Amino acid sequence: MHLDRAVGTPLPVQLAAALREVIDAAGLRPGEEVPATRRLASRLGVARGVVVSAYEQLIAEGYLRAERGRGTVVNPDLAPAASAASAAGRGGGSGRPGGAPVRSVPIPPGPTGGGDATGSRGLGIEDPAARPPLAPGAPLTDATERPAWRAAWRSAAARADRRPPALGDPRLRAELAEHLRLVRGTARPARDVLVTAGTREGLGLLLTALGTTRGNGLVVGVEDPGYPSLRGVAARHGARIVSLPVDADGLRTDRLPVGMLDLVIVTPSHQYPVGGSLPLPRRRELLDWAGRTGVVIVEDDYDSELRHVGSPLPALAALDDPVSGSVVTLGTFSSTVTPALAAGFLLAPEQLRSLLEPVRSDLGSPVSAVVQLALADYLASGELRRNIARVRRRHAARRDLISECFAGVAEVRVRPMSGGLHAVVELGGPAATAQEREAQVVARAAEPAPGFPHGLGVAALGAYWQHHRSDRTAGLVLGMGGPDGAEFRAAIERLRAILGEG
Repeated sequence: MHLDRAVGTPLPVQLAAALREVIDAAGLRPGEEVPATRRLASRLGVARGVVVSAYEQLIAEGYLRAERGRGTVVNPDLAPAASAASAAGRGGGSGRPGGAPVRSVPIPPGPTGGGDATGSRGLGIEDPAARPPLAPGAPLTDATERPAWRAAWRSAAARADRRPPALGDPRLRAELAEHLRLVRGTARPARDVLVTAGTREGLGLLLTALGTTRGNGLVVGVEDPGYPSLRGVAARHGARIVSLPVDADGLRTDRLPVGMLDLVIVTPSHQYPVGGSLPLPRRRELLDWAGRTGVVIVEDDYDSELRHVGSPLPALAALDDPVSGSVVTLGTFSSTVTPALAAGFLLAPEQLRSLLEPVRSDLGSPVSAVVQLALADYLASGELRRNIARVRRRHAARRDLISECFAGVAEVRVRPMSGGLHAVVELGGPAATAQEREAQVVARAAEPAPGFPHGLGVAALGAYWQHHRSDRTAGLVLGMGGPDGAEFRAAIERLRAILGEG
């Protein structure tokens, strides 16, 4: 292992990357102990805190596990990583793992589904001025008030006569690839990145490329509970929707069907809305299943950068084969800059990208040249990464406030989460009683009150289920990106008072 102080990458990040390579190459095997933090720090000539930070990140990702009496070991549940060469070898003549071809159905010209004007996780609240303080999907948007943002737009406006290629401005694609490498642990070339108008538009592009707008509709698996908007995009493109169960860690990969699905939409880094992070063994199981069955995995990367504890987990695409892989990652800037931007990106391996590029070339890009040029300048300035760090700190403080405020309220539990733009407050007691209380609290919180003319805007957790279930968890989904300071605290205290009324 060699750590280089001359490069810009922090030492803990370098060490974590080196340890990942050792584990993936079977230099350390599942269940084996890793060196004690003091001993490894002494060997490498770094502070012990560097090693502790790297170990904590790898524990969060599922590579390591801290065990009582044994110290830190390689996760015993971790299956050996398959090399890219062996994955390609399994692909046979199809170029995909397992030899299952991607289904591509020729379609006649026609509507392709809408763009993504906001990309937010709210449930139908579009006007920021009328958005209640606890509505889900409202980010902290003061990034647009800073000098770097304004400078980027002034520069872009001076070059507004340029027309970007259909796949996106080359400089923006390069900056997006660099952003994914630095923030999401995914090192891929700029050619794998396509510029989109947001997650919904990106999903619509993929569904069109796979032939679901006309002709034979595909079967799409969605997490249940999960994000209703992307579910709706798939349904609008003629897909049949199949619910897939989740638990506290995310998608239940042990219950994935075989021979039924063509595409699966997942939120592996921060399950929406319950907040679990898909452990590494499940990620590998999901990729192996997709390789065997030919299913395309859509990774919805909405708020994965806003992790409160440790560094953001690497994207699922970081484990995928860059040529014959199965993962298409959809990202947006709505949670880190502003929902009004209506811009995002799509990351795809080479084989799937070969299906997407002709469709995008035929339809053209829905993102204006000014937006793309401004985003490229903004990313190049490094201000987005600094803003993400600021937002993470502020969301962590709001998360602590919510936990503190609801402590002691009967039959109320704030669900543990390590990141994201929202919090989930679970309601206890018998299922029927809790679900009735959920409806009553949401209705009461929607009523105008002094200081809150549009109500509080909390959403029912039950609204995120695909099918009504009598045994589902009852609760509330609270946005953490509303007004600053006293107004946000007042909204939380009012919700506490409403919960106490019951």
